[in-house]
Amino acid sequence: MKILNLYAGIGGNRKLWEGHEITAVEYKPEIAKIYQDFFPKDKVIVADAHQYLLDHFKEFDFIWSSPPCPSHSRLRKVVSMSAGAKAIYPDMKLYEEILLLQGYFTGKYVVENVKSWYDPLIKPQELQRHYFWSNFVIPPKEFKKDGIKTTGRYSPGVTQAQTIKMLEDSHGFDLTSYKGDKRTMLRNCVNPEVGKYILDQLNQTHREGITL
Repeated sequence: MKILNLYAGIGGNRKLWEGHEITAVEYKPEIAKIYQDFFPKDKVIVADAHQYLLDHFKEFDFIWSSPPCPSHSRLRKVVSMSAGAKAIYPDMKLYEEILLLQGYFTGKYVVENVKSWYDPLIKPQELQRHYFWSNFVIPPKEFKKDGIKTTGRYSPGVTQAQTIKMLEDSHGFDLTSYKGDKRTMLRNCVNPEVGKYILDQLNQTHREGITL
């Protein structure tokens, strides 16, 4: 398949995909460089993924999109309420992309985000710690927890270095030789086993003709 991987990060969801022609879009050049190092055969584009989707969605068989999650997350809302952070508008680009794909895209798609602090405006499927909006069935399955922890007041005694090592081991990425906010890069990853499971379900959908 021709796959479009939006908001690609360092490529957690894509790590175990094999045998496909993949285009990845990432806004930050330094993160796009890390992705390209890990996946040298992929086409990597430094661009605004939201606009790229609008301009190019017709060119692909399968689209995976993971729009930014902080404005939707339960943790961010807890912080804004209890720790003095400012309230922020939920970023509705998430739902713009879901509706675009529902209404105009003839291929298969997955839009991923965290479980939100509000009732979802469009009903998702749930898997692990994520919401998934898709036009094919993603059956429930148990996965090992990522072990995502927050340093500081929310996880006393857990250091930044420990968190990074734990997430590197969980997701199978070694960021030792790279600079930047490694903890955030790793926390933003969808577990590779989850990404592979969903692509496997898509392949089964093609074989059995199952749709939502």
